[in-house]
Parts: sequence; C-alpha cells; structure tokens
Amino acid sequence: TKSISKCYVQVTGMTCASCVANIERNLRREDGIHSILVALMAGKAEVRYNPAVIHPSAIAELIRELGFGATVMENCGEGDGILELVVRGMTCASCVHKIESTLMKTNGVLYCSVALATNKAHIKYDPEIIGPRDVIQVIQDLGFATSLVKKDRSASHLDHKQEIRQWKRSFVVSLIFCIPVMGLMIYMMVMDSQLADAHTRHNMSSEEMEALHSSMVLEYQLLPGLSVMNFLSFLLCVPVQMFGGWHFYIQAYKALKHKTANMDVLIVLATTIAFAYSFVILLVAMAEKAKVNPVTFFDTPPMLFVFISLGRWLEHVAKGKTSEALARLISLQATEATIVTLGPDNVLLSEEQVDVELVQRGDVVKVIPGGKFPVDGRVIEGHSMVDESLITGEAMPVTKKPGHTVIAGSINQNGSLLISATHVGADTTLSQIVKLVEEAQTSKAPIQQFADKLSGYFVPSIVAVSVVTLFAWIIIGFVDFEIVEKYFLVTEVIIRFAFQASITVLCIACPCSLGLA
Repeated sequence: TKSISKCYVQVTGMTCASCVANIERNLRREDGIHSILVALMAGKAEVRYNPAVIHPSAIAELIRELGFGATVMENCGEGDGILELVVRGMTCASCVHKIESTLMKTNGVLYCSVALATNKAHIKYDPEIIGPRDVIQVIQDLGFATSLVKKDRSASHLDHKQEIRQWKRSFVVSLIFCIPVMGLMIYMMVMDSQLADAHTRHNMSSEEMEALHSSMVLEYQLLPGLSVMNFLSFLLCVPVQMFGGWHFYIQAYKALKHKTANMDVLIVLATTIAFAYSFVILLVAMAEKAKVNPVTFFDTPPMLFVFISLGRWLEHVAKGKTSEALARLISLQATEATIVTLGPDNVLLSEEQVDVELVQRGDVVKVIPGGKFPVDGRVIEGHSMVDESLITGEAMPVTKKPGHTVIAGSINQNGSLLISATHVGADTTLSQIVKLVEEAQTSKAPIQQFADKLSGYFVPSIVAVSVVTLFAWIIIGFVDFEIVEKYFLVTEVIIRFAFQASITVLCIACPCSLGLA
C-alpha cells in the first residue's frame, strides 16, 4: 500500500448515475489505477493510483477523453473525514496526552486535538483506512467514555420565526400610532388649503388669517407655544420611537461599533434628528410663550418606521419559506443504520444499530422493506423496488438488484437489501444537495455584493449631502432672504427651513430603492 497514492479530480458535465458508472468502469480498466469513486452531486472523483505507473494529470486526461471536464484538485484534504467527539472521564493534561499520542500512532488518523476544558476531541482521518467507529473504539479501549457530538438535525439555525415575530410586532406598533399621525397630517393639509382658498377669495389680511388659523381645533394652544396638534403628534411619536424603532437602534449601534454605516444607521439618524429637533423646538416655543405654533416633524419617525419594518417583515417571511424547504430536505435523512457482519457465503453473523454518522465506507448495511437508505451504496444482495422520487422526481419505484447503486434518503419498498456503503456522512448525495442549498442561501450574488459595497459609501455620503444642504440654505437665507420668503408663505426662521431641507434629504434616502432591494 506504500506505493498507492490518492488524488481528487473535479469532474464537470456529469448529468446522471450512468455518467458516474461510465467514468468508473472505463478508469478501472486502466493500468496503475487501484480504485475510483465518483460523487455525482459533489462533481468529484477520488482516485487511488500507483504513482510509478500513472500521474494525476494523466487520470484527468483519461476522464476528459470520455467527454467530461476534469481538473486535478490541489487541496487533497477535501476527502478527509472529520470527527467531533465528546470524551468523558479526562482528569488532567496527561489524559489528553495519552489520547492524542495513541490516536496519532493509529494508522489512518491524520490529525487529533483534544480539549480538556470542553471535553471535546477533533479528529481528521482517512476514510479509506479507518472510520469513526474504529476511532471511538481506540479511545474507549483507553478507558474513556466517548460519544459523537450530536448534530442538530432539525435545521433550527434556518428558522426565521423569531425574526418574523419581531418585525411583525415592530410593524404593528408603528402602524397603530402611524394611522392617527397620518390622519392629523391630512386634516391639517386640507384645512391649510381651505384657508389658502379663503385668503385668495376674500382678500383677508395676514392678521385675519392668523386669527382664523389659531381658531382651528388642532391649532388651539393648551399651553403658550404648545398646540393640540403638536402635543398629540408628540404623544403618538414617543412609543414608535421607543418600541417600533428598538431593533433599528440595536442594529445601528452594532454597525457603528464595527465602524461601518448601513441602512439602519441612516434610518436611526433621520428619525432621531427629526424627533430631537421637533422636541427642542417645542420646548423653545413654550419657553418663549410663542403665539405662533412651531412647525415640527413628529410625523416623520412613525411613517418611516412603518414602511421599513413592513419591508423587513416581508423579507424574513420570504427567507423563512426557502429555509422551510431546506429543513424538509434535512428531515429526509435517516438517523440510524443497521450494520451487519457477514461470514463466508454472505452468511449473517451479527447486526447492530448505530448512528448514521458512525457508518464507515465499506460497511455492509441492511435495509428492511419500508426503511430509508442511510447512505449511498451498492447493492450486494437482495432484490427490491426503491422509491427514489426525492432525487429524480420519478413516482414509479426503480428495480434494484446486486451491482445497482442506491441513494441515501430513498425508500426501500418490498424486499430486504444488503448494501455496501460507498459515500457516507457529508459525501452522500442528499448531504451534498443540502450543502449546495445552504451555500446558495448564504452566498451573495455579485450584484448584491456590489450593492453592499455601495451602501457602505452611500450612508456617509447621504449624511454629508444633508449637512451641505443645511449650511447651503443657511448661507442662502442670510445672503438673500427673498428666496426663502418666496418658497415659504409665512416668513419662517432661516435655520428652520434649512433644517427641514436637510432632514428631507435624510428621510428620502432611508427607504431608497438600493436599501430595500
């Protein structure tokens, strides 16, 4: 075995199991090739060869001649098995050393690290030589209780229920307070337009207009400088700012802590400035006992939070849907396998139930009628019909007899089968599909990476534009007051107009198409 090496070849262009059989059949005939194992979903071939006779590049060339794309994979650690174990009974560093040194001497173990504090062992091994059950046996022989780290098979990390609940609550809270604010705003706009009409029709003086304006219910002053409208808007805005905007504040704080600026920072900035400015203006008006009610922006935060939290809620609902499909895929995997020991003439000597993670390559697994295939393998004994619809979508059962391949997760129907495991653990077709779907969900499309990169510059630039707007209008106001007067019917303070313009820049940029997309 010293003269036998192993290489991995990335194979493209395979479409079905017959492609796999074609490659395996043709390469086995070649001189110097000891064995070949092809995984369809991973698009990978594991070849054991004699380096004195043939080289990996020649193996890739042989596959290319069959009409497939083939490249030799540089990082050969791809096919190493990784095992996470819980080891009980260790008391000191010498126990750790004992386990590590014994395992490293064991043929097939490539790397081993044991942590005393967490009782965990991390082991890399060559699945051709040794398997997880052998490793566990070695540790148990040293007198330590050993078990597998339990994998989370429920796919709970893909669950978006909590986020969906959180954003729904945020949206509902914002909506409850936003509707009255919108109502007040529309009422004020209607009344203002009627007043403007009356002004043009009856040629009223500005004093008469002022008197008529303050006689409106919402403009009535509860305290000097504090109108009903502003007081109600303030009361409706506070709960939204605190409860509706809670998650935005947390996200924005985290972003700023890591010295990045995202959409949350922009939203928090706009709503907080609008709220704080309006609050300060009210206090100033009350302190000055102002006759004219100040213009406030209490309507900005509730309306902004409503739209953004609705968007976030819908986004998590959509994510939850795709994750649900993945959770269903994961649930198709068998959790246990029946491993049998065969004597001469395939006589059953013994059988035992083990965790599916403990099945090793080359194990003989028994699958009873109605049972799920725990691993990918080749039938060595028995005849049966198998439902492979989870992979192929084909409703009709497929006949299986010795020499045929079977797929993990498919269901055995009417006969008992003995199969030899070829792909186990993360290498099974089903595990590869789950991995591909997970990768597709976590990886970003190039356009999305571009958008993320842009939004990194977008937020600071919007803040800069907003500040420039503020100072520009202050300068314009002091240089040429006529312009501000022209755009503003009632002569307002320059700063207030400038501030309104800069807040507008911030607020309009918040639900921008880039951020929402």
